[in-house]
Amino acid sequence: MALHKGPENHDERPLSVNPFFGEANPVGGMTEAPPKHRLPDAPLPPSTAYQVVHDELMLDGNARLNLATFVTTWMEPQAGVLMSECRDKNMIDKDEYPRTAELERRCVAMLADLWNAPDPSAVVGCSTTGSSEACMLAGMALKRRWARRNADRYPSPDARPNLVMGVNVQVCWEKFCNFWEVEARQVPMDGDRYHLDPQAAADLCDENTIGVVGILGSTFDGSYEPIADLCAALDALQERTGLDVPVHVDGASGAMVAPFLDEDLVWDFRLPRVASINTSGHKYGLVYPGVGWALWRDKEALPEELVFRVNYLGGDMPTFALNFSRPGAQVVAQYYTFLRLGREGYRAVQQSTRDVARRLAGRIEALEDFRLLTRGDELPVFAFTTADDVTSYDVFDVSRRLRESGWLVPAYTFPPNREDLSVLRVVCRNGFSVDLADLFVDDLTRLLPELRRQPRPLTRDKEAATGFHH
Repeated sequence: MALHKGPENHDERPLSVNPFFGEANPVGGMTEAPPKHRLPDAPLPPSTAYQVVHDELMLDGNARLNLATFVTTWMEPQAGVLMSECRDKNMIDKDEYPRTAELERRCVAMLADLWNAPDPSAVVGCSTTGSSEACMLAGMALKRRWARRNADRYPSPDARPNLVMGVNVQVCWEKFCNFWEVEARQVPMDGDRYHLDPQAAADLCDENTIGVVGILGSTFDGSYEPIADLCAALDALQERTGLDVPVHVDGASGAMVAPFLDEDLVWDFRLPRVASINTSGHKYGLVYPGVGWALWRDKEALPEELVFRVNYLGGDMPTFALNFSRPGAQVVAQYYTFLRLGREGYRAVQQSTRDVARRLAGRIEALEDFRLLTRGDELPVFAFTTADDVTSYDVFDVSRRLRESGWLVPAYTFPPNREDLSVLRVVCRNGFSVDLADLFVDDLTRLLPELRRQPRPLTRDKEAATGFHH
């Protein structure tokens, strides 16, 4: 979430209001418009307040054309109605809203079954506001398990916990390490490998390693990290040294894709070393933001002392979350989507999205101005850069020019050791159809003659040229 500072100029003019917005006095709003950076002295009619806010929001980008975000931008009207009916329900108040709590429990059970838990009834889990919170909870459980095993020497200056991950992890993992005082040990990229290397990860582990994070679907290029190979490398490490290092799978996107499209890929609770998994219901779980899910293999993987039992609003309930009060609407929408689609429905939706991604990647490659890094055949996401012989423009120019047609496509530079590589990334989601993909290629194709005529790349401030949206 962005941090916002107050306005530098407090004397700027207030918002202007169209006289047609005034119901009783059509011209009143022209002289009594509300201020922008302090509370108005008097209330406004609801229709006026609505129209003022509505008109300003028209300047936002079109969410359906945002090819940067993984977040769901379309749901069925029936889901919207259910969410509206549940927007006043507080998810934490399970005593007052027992059916909403029951739907949350069912979703956890469905995910445990989907992710091949050996004993789904033993799995513990909860909903969250998104994968970032779910990752924080998973990291906390890893650290507490490590601290219990090392109670004889922690805390001490010689026992600083560390977490091993690829340099391509989502920023929430860096936040976790910062907030919870854990050393982040990152495996750098190397050559054409844009994510974690299993053996390199194992080599970074020691007696202070609380766990290793594997990413099922890197936000940088859409590729899956080899979770089974990572577990095998850690198995070999345990045989050599006795170190038993658990794995958390950050499946923010891929955990809702791989079970339907890559059923033979072993990455989940079938691997005994996988202690926990998270996903974003509001990404390829196909629900509006914000909802995420965190699941642990069993009670041993989630230390009991982290679970609070709260007497709140009339009932005693266990809770394990960073947030307390939050709406139940997104959980209800997740259950609706599970019920609505089932396995076959999810498979059809995710296959369609992957087909669009692969087709679009192929069409962009055929333009011959670009080189693909990935092709959308894991996550429905692909990254590409300019071809070696293209010198008149760069990916930042392309991103900037596409924005003129309404398309939001992030351009960004890769992390160490590939800072030399700058790419564009396209995220294909449910609702981004073949027709829209063809329109995107048409707009990109129309831009190329002008870009080719440039004397050199024109984007000066590359940091401000685009955003890298997860």
